[in-house]
Amino acid sequence: MRFGFGLKKKDKTGARSGRVTTAHGEFTTPVFMPVGTRASVKGLTPEELKEIGVEIILANTYHLYLRPGHELVKNLGGLHGFMHWDGPVLTDSGGFQVFSLCKLRKITEEGVSFSSHLDGTRYMLTPENAVDIQEALGADIIMTLDECTPYPADHEYVKNSMELTHRWAKRCRDAKKDNGQALFGIIQGGMYRDLRKESARSIIEIGFDGYALGGLSVGEEKGLMQEMVASTVEYLPEDAPRYLMGVGTPEDLVFGVEMGVDMFDCVMPTRNARNGTLFTRQGKLVIKNAQYEKDPGPVEDGCGCYACRNYSRAYLRHLFMAGEILASRLNTVHNLYYYTALMKGMREAIAGERFAEFKREFYAARS
Repeated sequence: MRFGFGLKKKDKTGARSGRVTTAHGEFTTPVFMPVGTRASVKGLTPEELKEIGVEIILANTYHLYLRPGHELVKNLGGLHGFMHWDGPVLTDSGGFQVFSLCKLRKITEEGVSFSSHLDGTRYMLTPENAVDIQEALGADIIMTLDECTPYPADHEYVKNSMELTHRWAKRCRDAKKDNGQALFGIIQGGMYRDLRKESARSIIEIGFDGYALGGLSVGEEKGLMQEMVASTVEYLPEDAPRYLMGVGTPEDLVFGVEMGVDMFDCVMPTRNARNGTLFTRQGKLVIKNAQYEKDPGPVEDGCGCYACRNYSRAYLRHLFMAGEILASRLNTVHNLYYYTALMKGMREAIAGERFAEFKREFYAARS
């Protein structure tokens, strides 16, 4: 089955819903993709993810390239066979992880040379082998190699970085095999509206199966991030998925969906779960707080997740304070259920042309 995208409904606010087809099944948009960095969404099995309602997950090219290696994964059935997940998978190109290793990497026209954070071994990531690695991993959606521009950065630096990303994107497009995998291009341009517009037009001209907004949520204030999203999405084609990379809070998702974004990923729900912070309709709940020591109620009344159906706040607090592994697992179940339910609620609101009402109720519950 080849990749495809169909737009199902567009709300008057600009929010939209659709369906993406891949070789490993379909998923509905807008969608949140849990992050399975090393071919594992930390603490949960694929069966648990499906019970929660997860339809697509993300894996990390950089980490899998270093360990266990993409050839090993390929020989063991690709990511789907290797990690026992039969649904769609998206892999990033590793560009953001290399960006975070700023003291260990060097960027040239050819690509990025970097030292492994594991043992210091030197590697070279080029547009061509970034595609080769992701093809070997067998992901349904793969990403072009880009330079994730730091913040803050002056206009000239960002323009040069963006133009390098465009040249790399063309090389990725040329290197990709006709194998049914989808290739998404990444729009950069830092925090400059004119560069975001230029990047969108250049990446669209090269031509990809979907379009991602990169280089955001890298330290800029929330309002600036939202401005860049709004000023970029207006240039993206209606007939291709739009992916906001690495963004994250429930408020960010509601804003992004209203702007017409289709796909999101972030470590926030799983990382916060391990740190004892739980997401609810009323906002964040910090389970270690003393007020929950004897609380017999669930994390959130009316939540249908396994944790809320079976365990009290008092028990979850006990597990967290005792350092029990089960605390991370149950907290992760809850947070991913919350995120998945949030996306489902937005899809239903779009279908009923009542997204503005959904947004009002979302913020009213948190006030």
